Amino acid sequence: MIADDADALAVAAALATEFRTGASTRDSERRLPRAELDRLSASGLLAVTVPAEYGGADVRQETLAEIFRLLASADASLAQIPQNHFVYVNVIRRQGTDGQRAFFFGEVLAGRRFGNAQSEAGTRHVQDIRTRLDPRPDGSYLLTGVKHYSTGALFADWIPVLARTEDDDLHVAYVPRDADGVTVVDDWDGMGQRTTASGTVRLDAVPVPADRVVPHHLTFRGPQLHGAVAQLLHAAIDAGIAAGAFAEAAEFVRTKSRPWFESGVDSAAEDPLLIQRFGELAVQVRASEALLGAAARAVDAARDDLTEDSAAEASIAVAAAKVHTSATAVEVAGALFELAGTRSALDSLNLHRHWRDARTHTLHDPSRWKIQHIGRHALNGTKPPRHGLL
Repeated sequence: MIADDADALAVAAALATEFRTGASTRDSERRLPRAELDRLSASGLLAVTVPAEYGGADVRQETLAEIFRLLASADASLAQIPQNHFVYVNVIRRQGTDGQRAFFFGEVLAGRRFGNAQSEAGTRHVQDIRTRLDPRPDGSYLLTGVKHYSTGALFADWIPVLARTEDDDLHVAYVPRDADGVTVVDDWDGMGQRTTASGTVRLDAVPVPADRVVPHHLTFRGPQLHGAVAQLLHAAIDAGIAAGAFAEAAEFVRTKSRPWFESGVDSAAEDPLLIQRFGELAVQVRASEALLGAAARAVDAARDDLTEDSAAEASIAVAAAKVHTSATAVEVAGALFELAGTRSALDSLNLHRHWRDARTHTLHDPSRWKIQHIGRHALNGTKPPRHGLL
């Protein structure tokens, strides 16, 4: 059990150090991090947002964002896997009944993991959810559909599934990973985040009791932080990728790179042009981390006093952080090669994993639409939409 925010950060830092060893090998061999996830579960970190009245540490979102940044700086795939876990813990907190909260928070405190089954392929857009929850005479449901990009599902104890009922309202069905009719296919072949196992989940008339279904559509009928919390963790992962790539670039230049012959210096680390570029990138990394912290504090402030205005401010702050961290992750991970030199491109070194992870992860939600909402808010005071992706 983790007691408080300081305890959570200390555990996360220790685990990040542990997970950094072997991260490159796991990626290059696509060795799924089952043992590492078990360590994460056993550490208590997956339960840090459980409310205090249910026995959890209930850490601030600023702490949670830093946990993800630390983990992603070591292994971006490993950090991505529990992102949905915390999103769906938050759904229970917001829309669960007292009985659902008691049951599922107990599961989380016992080390159980949530995965996800939300996105679908071949539909009109990301919000076009066609998976169905069909009612049965006894009040339970049958769940049918196919989900893609199901990060965490392969490693989960419970798979939260986004589905629509006959009235087209959106719900989340919490389904055991080993339930009849559930098939999880490890068919993820992304160029980056190779070990997230973000494959396919098939749901073939899966029976779901009524008390395992949460009315997610109610989340968006008033001020909400669902999207802000989810996007904050994505921004933290991007910031972590940037920090990890930056640290590895600096270590490579200090220990392996040769100076350019025209520089007149004895080591690459003394090259004034490399120093200049490292300074520029350091500013970018620091700015991303500052925006991430500011966004997290805005979410915490809104949780303490949730209104239309505080929710809007939190969403805009998170959007700004996500725009900046996405760009920084891609830039720094790409600049690694520019800084480290020819040898850094060797496939055997696998330094390209940082860029592959950054380029893959930053495709989650387009920054161009976040900039639109930031601009509308800044110019006209238009509040961002409540669609859960901002």
